This record gives sequence, C-alpha cells and structure tokens, in this order.
Amino acid sequence: MKLRSIFFFITLSAFVLNAQDPNLVLKEVRLKLEKVADYSAQVHIHANIPMIKIDDVNAKVYYKQPNLFKVESKGIAILPKQGMGDLTSFLTNEKGYTCALNGTKMIGSVKTQVISVLPLTESTDLILVKLWIDPIKDVIMKAQVTSKTNGTLDIDYFYTDQVKYGLPSKLVFTIDVKKFKLPKSVAADLHQTKKKPTNTKEAQDGKITLEFSNYQVNKGLSTQFFKQKQ
Repeated sequence: MKLRSIFFFITLSAFVLNAQDPNLVLKEVRLKLEKVADYSAQVHIHANIPMIKIDDVNAKVYYKQPNLFKVESKGIAILPKQGMGDLTSFLTNEKGYTCALNGTKMIGSVKTQVISVLPLTESTDLILVKLWIDPIKDVIMKAQVTSKTNGTLDIDYFYTDQVKYGLPSKLVFTIDVKKFKLPKSVAADLHQTKKKPTNTKEAQDGKITLEFSNYQVNKGLSTQFFKQKQ
C-alpha cells in the first residue's frame, strides 16, 4: 500500500512538472502547426481605424512552410504579418527562441498557460511574444506580439473546423495606430485627417478583424507560386 502511494505521488509530480514546462506546452502547439505544409484560404477583412474610413476587403491568403506568405486582393488588404505567417514561422523554429511560464489565466471557460517567448537572435523583427495557450487543444487563444516595425499587437484567436491544424476561423488584432505600419494610401489619409489631440488609449487603438473560410490545407503549393507577380 505504501509502495503504491509513493508510485502515485511520483506519477502525479511528473504530470504537474510536465504541465508547467513551457517548452513542452509550446512543443505541442508547434507540432500541430507543423502538420500544415501549406494552406490557402479566403479572408474577409474589416478594419476599424480611428478617424479613417476603410472599406471591407475580400482577399485570398497563401502560406507555405517555413516562411512563404502571399496575399491576393483587389482592394487595400491590411494584414499584420507579425500575427500570421511571421509568427507561425517563428514558432516552428524551436532553436530560435527561449520561453518562460508566466502562470495561468482564464479566457472564457478555458484555463490557458501564459508563456513569454524571447527570440535568441537580433536579426528577427520580433522582440517579444506572449502567448495564452489552451493546453488541451494545443492552440493559441491569445497573443501579444511586440515587433520593431509595428509596436505591440494584441491578437485574439477563434477556432471552428480547422482547429486540428491550429488554423483560426477568426483573428481580431488590436493595434496602436501611432506605431502600426499602415499601407501608404491609408497612412496618407490618416495624416491628412484633422483631428483633436487626445491622450485616451481607446482613441489610439484600432481593430482589424479577419474572418477565414474555405481553407485548403496541404494541397502542395509550389515555391514558384509565391514568386509569381500578381
């Protein structure tokens, strides 16, 4: 009886330690992302930027491991790459970062593991990534991405039928308009718009919502396809 109790304690301790190891939590997310050699998807983009009117845009996005990303659109597609292709490429390179556990946090009914990820090279645009991970489904529920070019982005993830690949059905980006690198035509409209000075955080933030549909996963997109001009 005593031996059985000791075995149970050791097993339980190992389980707890593994659950708290950020490398193991992140590894499961990475393994799921690595199932996707390539994908394409339709995406509806709605941008809500303070003091700028931007029409909704329908686009098509393409991705191929490790870091090829392409957008086809007839309108102005505002797509923060740091939260899409760049982040995926970064996370699948396990030797390119170190990570630390920052506790747990509830997102809705999901108890997430909060992990900070720090790049090991200065050549990347990313400075720091903070992830809220569902350790049961092995997917990212929320991310905070700080980069050299776009400041800090907050990203909320939502999943439906492609959760087995870790591909979201919707992403909601919260951006700092003063730091985010907008397309030139949109940025020009922003600078030309007369506005009253404000110190409120809400007035500085904008939201970009991406809704994905018609995913085509692992169809064998060629590298040459990403080099073709639109």
